[in-house]
Amino acid sequence: MRRYGYACVAAALCRGVLAAAGLLVDAEVPAGNIVVERIEGDRVEVRQEWRGSTQWWFYWAFRVRGAEGRTLTFAFTDGEPVGMRGPAVSGDRGLTWRWLEREFTTRRFSYAFAAEEREVWFAFGPVYTQREWDRFARCFEGSPYVEEGRLAVTRKGRLVEKVRVGCVKGEPRYRVLLTARHHCCEMLGSYAVEGVVAAVLGGDERGEWLRRNVELLVVPFVDKDGVEDGDQGKYRGPRDHNRDYGGTSVHVETAALRELVPAWAGGRLAVALDLHCPWIRGAHNDRVYQVGSGRPEIWAQQQAFGRLLEGVRPSPLAYRQADDLPFGQAWNTADNFSQGVSVTRWAGGLEGVRLASSLEIPYATANGRVVDALSARAFGDALATAIWRYLAAE
Repeated sequence: MRRYGYACVAAALCRGVLAAAGLLVDAEVPAGNIVVERIEGDRVEVRQEWRGSTQWWFYWAFRVRGAEGRTLTFAFTDGEPVGMRGPAVSGDRGLTWRWLEREFTTRRFSYAFAAEEREVWFAFGPVYTQREWDRFARCFEGSPYVEEGRLAVTRKGRLVEKVRVGCVKGEPRYRVLLTARHHCCEMLGSYAVEGVVAAVLGGDERGEWLRRNVELLVVPFVDKDGVEDGDQGKYRGPRDHNRDYGGTSVHVETAALRELVPAWAGGRLAVALDLHCPWIRGAHNDRVYQVGSGRPEIWAQQQAFGRLLEGVRPSPLAYRQADDLPFGQAWNTADNFSQGVSVTRWAGGLEGVRLASSLEIPYATANGRVVDALSARAFGDALATAIWRYLAAE
């Protein structure tokens, strides 16, 4: 049960306090995830649910109602799941988000509710679910350069979209695969996807060239159920979506992608990009980087692409090719992939593919710059420029 989730002994008392004080804390928001364990005065003790993950992860999202004029402290009891800029905060039911950036540690944050703030949402990062994608999709509705379709239907009956963008009426010179949310909590990738798609449909020289020469296949939510339910997604048992590209896939979405892409590509798939977010904090997790391939020929193309991406000006998230993580360093080792095959490793072996790369977009801070919906979309725009320059230079 997502709502409240109090320990049994304290459940009645907590609900009574909530009713008396008029304070409500729950996870009844898009991609909601929280367990409220205890409320004492102005202190609320909470923890994130692991859901299907076999290891600790840090995603959470919840709402607070009835706290007008009060200052509350939200203390997490399971690890350190507060990110580098504190919580993302929304006062308009998730339409827009801002970073709190004050009154927080890695385990707690405090918030002073204004007298008019009847409902405030808090989350680990700026939530992005189906409703955000639908809002964006209205911008290209009816475009001759977009064809929407179905990749799969999840086990819970949700549609997994596939969207073809660019040269969809004829035969393109190149095909490009763009995926996001293999790990469903990594929401910044979805904002970047918007930036790429908008650039392909733009009226400048770049957009015109891409629409003439490139067909982009976009899967904005690979783990759609996890996105909508508010799961962690990372380390999902028996294996998560981004370790499900070897042997027989356990997820219907990855199985469908493995069946579709080779037939759709027809030997013209030149680029495959998969967008992620890294670990919560620490070394290398405060910058944008490519995860280096173990295949020397693919790594060489990643470096070439990285130089082009770094050269895009202005650089919204200050990407630097030197920040890319070569195979064999830090976590990017064979041991980390022992649980299965990633989408980029699989795609790198398909006919015609030159570049197969996973990009990590930090949740909150990249090389000292704020990561949010606006800057992540701008980074997607820069990615589109780099794709254009990479393919046009052939």
